[in-house]
Amino acid sequence: MQSLCSAVSSAVDTTVETKELTKQVRDKVVEKYEAGLGYKKISRALNISLSTIKSIIRKWKEYGTTANLPRGGRPPKLKSRTRRK
Repeated sequence: MQSLCSAVSSAVDTTVETKELTKQVRDKVVEKYEAGLGYKKISRALNISLSTIKSIIRKWKEYGTTANLPRGGRPPKLKSRTRRK
């Protein structure tokens, strides 16, 4: 019973929070892509998921940048000047 509880608790503790990759990492992905490496090889080399590699390269091809682009969403109710007061 003890080993079952520890196995369940360790499985629960392995949740992964997703975070944005740094600009340096995204630049490294594009650099490797331009060097001729495929998606799978880049994914294995940098230990990043294949779908993330694809989305970084797609964004780079479309916008020509690896910087974080502004996201859509509801505009803020308060203006920045009002928020500071």
